[in-house]
Amino acid sequence: MSAALPQAQTPPQALRIGLVGYGEVGRILAEDLRAAGATVSAYDLKLESPSSDADTMREHAVEFGVELTSSATMVATPADLVVIAVTASQTLDAARSTAAGLRPDTFVLDLDSASPRAKREAADAVHAQGGRYVEGAVMTSVPPYRIRVPLLLGGPHALAIEPLLRRLGFAPSVGSADFGIVSATKMCRSVMIKGLEAMVIESLTSARHYGVEDAVLASLKETFPGIDWEKQAAYFFQRVIQHGRRRSEEVREVAETVRDAGLTPWSAEGTAERQAWMADLAEDGVFGPRGDADFGRSPDWRTEADRLLAQIARPRF
Repeated sequence: MSAALPQAQTPPQALRIGLVGYGEVGRILAEDLRAAGATVSAYDLKLESPSSDADTMREHAVEFGVELTSSATMVATPADLVVIAVTASQTLDAARSTAAGLRPDTFVLDLDSASPRAKREAADAVHAQGGRYVEGAVMTSVPPYRIRVPLLLGGPHALAIEPLLRRLGFAPSVGSADFGIVSATKMCRSVMIKGLEAMVIESLTSARHYGVEDAVLASLKETFPGIDWEKQAAYFFQRVIQHGRRRSEEVREVAETVRDAGLTPWSAEGTAERQAWMADLAEDGVFGPRGDADFGRSPDWRTEADRLLAQIARPRF
């Protein structure tokens, strides 16, 4: 196979895909790419230190036939396509490390939730090493859709990679030939979505404290009758408990995006603080053992709100 990326008609079975980031999203992509027949290798920063997360990654790799490597550079070297899916704070480091191992003309699809400015800097790093950077904006939660999650592509190479991604099972659409546009779309959406998560947790936990949650939910249902607020609240609590750290980092990038537009990001900064606060409590075991299969998965948001209230009520000395 030549150094350049194969043509769109190349069957998935002939492709070598590198994943930089082997968390929830990376593992879902690995499963679906392996099911399509592609050869998959992966790297994650957490593999460098002993932890339950690292153990989970190694077990998953064995189960699905994914080769784990010791660096992003090593993932990139043999790859026909590299997909970056790390936390927002690692975007530039991941792009630079990936770029160091790229063969000429290899596509790099960056799915990180980072600001338009960070995406442009990542693109510069990849292009400086002869790669072809494609900005990817994942437009909703990955787990329900898996590899077919709605994906906006941005940058001058977006149109060229779209057919290949479709053959691999992705559901891409080209958003813009300019860098930063699809990320701005994602970031502005996240002001609302991640902010709504934080507001629901704050509102309903406070309502639970005062014993008025039923009245609050009834009022929300009257105002927004199309939303099942019980179900939505449970989902918001679950996602923030499980992924608050990643979400808080994303919303800090959202705040930078808002700031770059000339606005003070009061809402985004508050959301980032609430998400990080939840992440701290999750890491402290407030919601149960992190490695447990039921961690943060209560079907009733009241269970998790009561845990928050019990933690808040504990003596601090």
